[in-house]
Amino acid sequence: MLLTNRRLRAALLAAASVTLVAATLPAPEPLGIGDPLFPQLGNPGYDVLNYDLDFTYGGDNRKPLDAITKIDAQATQRLERVNLDFTHGKVRSVEVNGTVARFATAGEDLVITPAAAVEDGSRMRITVSHTSDPTGDGGGWVRTTDGLAMTNQADAAHRVFPGNDHPADKAYFTFRITAPSRLTAVANGVQEGRARAGAVATWTYRTRHPMATELAQVSIGDSAVVRRQGPGGLPVRDVVPAADRQKLEPWLKKTPDQIGWMERQVGPYPFENYGVLIAAADTGFELETQTLSLFERALFTEPGYPEWYVDSVMVHELAHQWFGDSVSPRRWADLWLNEGHATWYEMRYAQEHAGKSMETRMRDAYRQSDGWRAVGGPPADPEPPVAGQPISLFRPVMYDGSALVLYALRHEIGETAFARLERDWVRIHRDGTATTTDFIELASTTAGRDLSAFFKAWLYRQKTPPMPGHPDWRSEAPARNQNAPRNRYGAPHRMPHGTGGTVREQSVKPE
Repeated sequence: MLLTNRRLRAALLAAASVTLVAATLPAPEPLGIGDPLFPQLGNPGYDVLNYDLDFTYGGDNRKPLDAITKIDAQATQRLERVNLDFTHGKVRSVEVNGTVARFATAGEDLVITPAAAVEDGSRMRITVSHTSDPTGDGGGWVRTTDGLAMTNQADAAHRVFPGNDHPADKAYFTFRITAPSRLTAVANGVQEGRARAGAVATWTYRTRHPMATELAQVSIGDSAVVRRQGPGGLPVRDVVPAADRQKLEPWLKKTPDQIGWMERQVGPYPFENYGVLIAAADTGFELETQTLSLFERALFTEPGYPEWYVDSVMVHELAHQWFGDSVSPRRWADLWLNEGHATWYEMRYAQEHAGKSMETRMRDAYRQSDGWRAVGGPPADPEPPVAGQPISLFRPVMYDGSALVLYALRHEIGETAFARLERDWVRIHRDGTATTTDFIELASTTAGRDLSAFFKAWLYRQKTPPMPGHPDWRSEAPARNQNAPRNRYGAPHRMPHGTGGTVREQSVKPE
């Protein structure tokens, strides 16, 4: 009896201590890591090492999924509270290091108060039991005709699971998806198992390289998984609607050669596998989710898209595996490095394989560049997204406007130095994050001279500088329609059937 009383008193004292600490803390509030374009995205004080995501899908894509998110992280300061980005789901319980923790919501943050403060440098495991709602607008889950897929860029991963939703904090991921056994579940990385129990099956996937939250991908549906080999035996895994398996094969079989072409440009493919995920959904864009790029089914099945155009879209998302996925932006203002490079290789591929002139496209981009900058800001100093429309950050200046910077750079330092810069960039920063300043410094080292003034003009000024090697090029004054509503790629979503033109004039501008 004495021992029991001592335990009871200890438990009461611990509970009183937690209550006292909670009472002295300020009211929960949303935090951020200070990204000017998304001020409340990400959270300070810790570094996520691993995510373990467990989703249970009942077969109806209009109903919330049951989910458990486990986060292994290391504190980088003493934390009496831990903020996670999370919204659009119901939190049922939270534990920190196996002990029940208090929680509240503030804005789009889940604010957790552990039973004991997490000390600087220590490890913590956060376990959140919650739902994940696939309905509504704003990104995250996208409902397909036969299930679900994810579109988390730029800030929508936290509509699916709690986390540190900023590309500056990359981590390893494990996915466990339980769904009706008649369906197929896929996710980033390598499949590690499939366990069937009656009418349901649980699929397990694990990434072998760190990944930004915005690049996470889970697809559940009536899908066929098509496997083949890429260069050097690289596993290539495509996931397509089962009914369209044969119809899509002419496109799927192109991927190994496209990977080989990209490797000849910038070096070895950076991940454990690759493939395309073709979803029966109308998203308005394609997305470079890591190892498994998302595409709309209509891109491959609707008449009117020239073959060279579809090829270039595929290469654009493939190029992102190096530029944006393996080397991720430290801040969202570094987005031009992702989209400018993906557009660059998209253009090069179209020129080499379909005779579409890069110079013609870049001359046209130069003509419009001042107008793009007037609306969206310079490439490395973009205007914030429109309130409530985060993907409005993806304006024309991020695509052809940023590729134009690379075009000028190649003229400035020469083709040999430019090619070396590209290969060194993805090699040095592989599996990490990098900034515009990092790129400027490496370009200067590669060229053997300080390029700060060159980049300051091309990346940060409202007026487009003269194009090296093309003194006759002119940029027009901003047109009145520069402010007209556009999709995230600055173009109509669908192009008229049977028309041609440059990629910029087409409907689905590749992301």
